[in-house]
Amino acid sequence: MPSEETIDPQPEAAAPQPRIVKRFRPIRKRIVHAIRRGHLYLGLFLLPWAALYGVTAFLFNHPTAFSEQPTASFDRSAIHGTPMETLPSPEEWAGEVVAKLNEIQKPATAYKLLPGAKFGSRDFAFATVKADGRMINVLVDIKSGGGTVRSAPAPEPKEKVKAPFAIGNTPAPGGRGGTAPAAGGRKPGHGESSVTDTGIQLVNPLTVKIKQAVPVILERTGFPTGEVTVTSVPDLLFPMEVEGKVWNASYNFTSGAVTGFDPETAPKAELGWRRFLTRLHLAHGYPGEANGKWFWAIIVDAMAFTMCFWAISGLIMWWQIKAARKLGALVLATSTVCAVALGLAMHALLTT
Repeated sequence: MPSEETIDPQPEAAAPQPRIVKRFRPIRKRIVHAIRRGHLYLGLFLLPWAALYGVTAFLFNHPTAFSEQPTASFDRSAIHGTPMETLPSPEEWAGEVVAKLNEIQKPATAYKLLPGAKFGSRDFAFATVKADGRMINVLVDIKSGGGTVRSAPAPEPKEKVKAPFAIGNTPAPGGRGGTAPAAGGRKPGHGESSVTDTGIQLVNPLTVKIKQAVPVILERTGFPTGEVTVTSVPDLLFPMEVEGKVWNASYNFTSGAVTGFDPETAPKAELGWRRFLTRLHLAHGYPGEANGKWFWAIIVDAMAFTMCFWAISGLIMWWQIKAARKLGALVLATSTVCAVALGLAMHALLTT
């Protein structure tokens, strides 16, 4: 009889392993998961721009915050004892204007002031002072009597040298100029250039091309056509060499005036970090070429899309949390009422 030590026990049969069945999540959960991930990753990607918009919006809303120049705010006590302390009401000033009109024009039926006189939408007055080599800007709130004072170095006075090739009347800023030659001048005939008292009239200037193209544009876009008046076009800027010296020349297509300035005497524009940020905040639109501003416009569009996506995805994410539905609905209803009321109030102010 074999001993127990020599008996080779049979191994027990291995227990069957459970079969793993892969279950796919319902389509609704997969969509919600994708939205939550998109919400997260888009937010992380555009975080620098969201922070920039927030910071620059704060800078716009608080002109004295982090100013690069000496800045001070004042309240109504600063105008105590000055003529600004007690201003006539808008009705009183309007009454003086109407009285003067009646006195000067003597209409058959006297002009009558109606109720509703008020200041414009901007209740600020501005003044500048040159003192101790600095340019001091003063803003006064007409209604509250408060305001701000900001000081900056005054630009160095430089003699303005008229360009030797300048001709015609100086065009107004923004490319606006006269629409006809001065007395003694003559409009050029078709197919010819000329020089008049108002400047150089080209054969087919930009204004003429725009005027000829507008009716076609209107017809092709389904709008009625009529008399076309070109009010503004960009100036033509180009460098010129005169007696070995380089000038920056400008031609105004509307008035025909040619002006120029010496680039060596032109004041250099300083762009501090605060102004740089606020100008970034305002930068928008796609230029005609793919430069830095073009790519910045892409980010602006991305931010607009992300803001909308954040709002929609936030609603979806909130709805998934059942415990937060009632309180969230109350918050949304309150927010909607406040937004509508504020929007109507701002609409009334901006359209008055």
